[in-house]
Formats: sequence, structure tokens, C-alpha cells
Amino acid sequence: MKLLSEYIEKNQSGSVRLIPQEPEDMWHVYNLIQKGDQLTASTVRGVKSESKTGSVSTDRVRLSLTIAIEDVFFDSYACALRINGRNIAESKFVAFGQYHTLDLEMNQPFTLGKAEWDLISLQRVKDACDITRQADVAAVTMQEGLAVVCLMTQYMTVVRQRIEVPIPRKRRGSTANYEKGVQRFYEQIYRAIKQHIDFGVVKVVILGSPGFVRDQFFDYMMAEAVKAEDRAIIESKSKFLLVHTSSGHKGALEEVMRDPQIKARLADTKSALEARAIDKFYQMLNDEPDRAFYGYHDVHKAAENGAIGTLMVTDKLFRAADVPTRKKYIQLVEDSQATNADVLVFSSLHVSGERLNQLAGVAAILNFPLVIESDEESGAEGDDGQE
Repeated sequence: MKLLSEYIEKNQSGSVRLIPQEPEDMWHVYNLIQKGDQLTASTVRGVKSESKTGSVSTDRVRLSLTIAIEDVFFDSYACALRINGRNIAESKFVAFGQYHTLDLEMNQPFTLGKAEWDLISLQRVKDACDITRQADVAAVTMQEGLAVVCLMTQYMTVVRQRIEVPIPRKRRGSTANYEKGVQRFYEQIYRAIKQHIDFGVVKVVILGSPGFVRDQFFDYMMAEAVKAEDRAIIESKSKFLLVHTSSGHKGALEEVMRDPQIKARLADTKSALEARAIDKFYQMLNDEPDRAFYGYHDVHKAAENGAIGTLMVTDKLFRAADVPTRKKYIQLVEDSQATNADVLVFSSLHVSGERLNQLAGVAAILNFPLVIESDEESGAEGDDGQE
């Protein structure tokens, strides 16, 4: 993401002008946009015109439009963003108050205006425009006949391709059909890696599987790369990391992120930091439960007592439709930061964020044990803010 301009008033109202440059930038924009915000962007609209003879034709006209946002749709697979709202600026082609849907496009600037830019939104803009925070991890989980190719960024785990190839069973005295099936399977994985992984950017490629599928595929891939003189694969041999997983499904990446080898290789990335934090929380919950709180009610009490050492919040809570819910989680972050707590905002599209969502989206590791009295409201508030 590139920041073109930023105008924030003392009362925190204002606007920023941005250009999305990567598919992941659309995820950042999705997290920035709230109902009631104003969005200005280029769009194409069909305009009807009538000739002197009375014939009617429709022309596609590109224009700049400003809408008050009402609905937002994000396609996580295509990283596409559609925003619907009413036109609030004079336009030759669109009446004031008329509905229009804007499709944000890559490398096309847009301006987002807010009545209040809170610290979470401003930090999101800063993170999105920091080129040092780009994605640099790829993963392929596989089992016999099934493989999933993913790109793992600090905010998202995106499935780029799912591969399913039927492999015949081995028959007594003949394995020819089985070997042909395995060959087709490995060929498709090899092509998918070449298509979806940019070895100029990616630092680590994780190959995970049960049994020896990953080892056999890796040997096949390197042999094919040598035959084809595929320098991108050959020169990136050291980037491949082979690990055990229980299956070839995307969910196996949760196991991968807990693997000590992976943690060592990704020690300086945000995703590894989050994985370590959530692992530490679960360990603390088992060993010292009075230092591991989750759910808004308990975590809020911990913040009031200045006990939080690490606060973990999923970005899903900051997209809450009602303003009071969003504001209370922002206040929770501010209160925690005021006592020098580390604050980690997890992406709900990342495997670590999915684990945190299982804890109502908010959890904390405390600096010291804290015992709070339960009340009738604590159970009701545990799921507060979930969409």
C-alpha cells in the first residue's frame, strides 16, 4: 500500500489517500472501512443517452464518485473488495442519494474519510504502508492425492490452489497405475509452486505432510528442476523446509506454526510472534490459570487492575457493526498500552487468529496472578463483539 496524502484534524476527523499495490492491501482496506465512512474512488457506470431520432443507447463512463458507505463485501480468495453506498457529491451522471457500488482496483487511488480516526485505524494504515512487513512465507500441505498451496502473510493465510488427484490403489503384482497417479499428482504440485510462489520474495517454503509424502515430492521436484534447468527452484533449494503434519488440509498449518523449526526460521516475523504468544497463553492457562484470561469481561477486569503483560485481540472485533462495541475494544487496547502491555492485533484470516477467535477473540497473559469474582454478566459478555 502506498500513502499519497493524509489530513487528520485535531478532533481526529479527516481523510487519507491510498493506492493498493498488493492483493493483501484489500484486506487492510476492508479492516479500515466502517459504515458511515466516505469513500471517493474511480468507477465505471452505465449512462443512458437518447439521440435526436429517439433511439436510446447505453455508454460506459468512467467517473469519480464519493459515497457514504453502507455495506462492504470482501472476497478472501480473490482479495476483491466491493463497497455499496449512497452518492453524496454532485455528479453529472449519478443523482445525489442514489446507490452505487464501488469495486476497488489494484493500483487505482482512493480517498477514505472518517469522522474519527482511532489509534487502531491509524496503526493499520501505518502497517499497510510499511514495505518491510510484506509476505515472505509459502506453504504446501499434502497427503496422498490432496495438496493445498498457501501464501502466508502476517495478516492472512491465502489458499492459492487446492489440488486433488485420484490415485489408484496398489495391486498385487502391479503398481504401474499407482505410480502413474502419483506422478500426475506431483506434476500438478510442481506446476502450482511455480505458478504461485515468487522465489524472489519468499524466504521460506514449508512442505508438510504425514508419512513420507513431502520427502518423496521434494526429491521428485528437485530431480525435475535439474532436468529442466529450472534455476529458480534449484537456487531456492535451501528455502524449502520439510515438516510433519497430521494431514494435507489447510488446518494443518496450525500445527506447522507450532513446530520449533518453523519458529526458528520465522523468528523475526509477526506471524511467528503471534504463534509464540498464543502458545504461551495456552501453556499459562494450563500451568497458571490465574495469569491467563480470555473473553472481554475478564480481560477488561485485568486491564482495570493494570495486570496485563500481553493483550491479544483479533481484528474481527474492530469490525463490529455497532460503534459502542468497537469503541470498548479500542479503549481496552488504550488502557493496556497505558500500563506498558504488549498489544498484538491478530488477523482473523491467519491461522493464529483462527485460534484466538476460539477464545472469543480476546485474551491476555498477565504479569501477576489475579483472582476476580464471577458475576451473572461474565458469561453473557464472553462472546461480545462477535460477528
